[in-house]
Amino acid sequence: MRNFKLLNTTVLVAIFMVAGLVVSSLVTAAPAAEPKQTSWQVVEQGIADLTAVFEANKTAYETNPQALYDKLDLAMQPYVDFRYISARVMGGRYFRAATPEQRSSFAAAFQTTLVKTFGQGLMSFDYREFDLNFQEREARFEDQDNVALEVIAKDGQRYPLSFTLRLHNSEWKIINLIVNGINLGLTFNSQFDRAMRENNRDFDAVITHWSPEQALNELQEGEVK
Repeated sequence: MRNFKLLNTTVLVAIFMVAGLVVSSLVTAAPAAEPKQTSWQVVEQGIADLTAVFEANKTAYETNPQALYDKLDLAMQPYVDFRYISARVMGGRYFRAATPEQRSSFAAAFQTTLVKTFGQGLMSFDYREFDLNFQEREARFEDQDNVALEVIAKDGQRYPLSFTLRLHNSEWKIINLIVNGINLGLTFNSQFDRAMRENNRDFDAVITHWSPEQALNELQEGEVK
């Protein structure tokens, strides 16, 4: 079995936030007709857009962190399919057993807590230190695409990332991410399953106390094999 060196939790979520928006900009910006920009031009624009949102609002973090979270949330919505991800985190058995209201409540809780974790990560991580080298990977399904890249720090350390994107209503959106060999979708799914068993299948209790930091902190404590 292969061992993977784990990233600090804040680094993990910050890389997800930065690269996620950049990759999403790459795949959503290319229309069926001849693109007006090259892929690297689109990437540069994606980085510029994210930098503008973060830089314009980070000063409010100390006195009003919610203001930063709200801006980041708006920036992510066009690129990340939170509702689809939350359904996969619940898993087929629990998703079918939950009421429509519980599904919607968990989707909202998942999005809110994940964006908050990303915001905290960005405040403690200088994402501007990175260069991005994109790689193409074959997709398993016609309506999905995989985009792999390496984030290379100036000290030479490499962080391999692999995104899964889903085509829906003619738009590509992120539905999963693997960071340094760690599948975040599977990690959150395991957390949800464990929480349901520990709370006697009480959906409302699990939703109320949901936090992505639980799973990320567990990953930080040891090695994934």
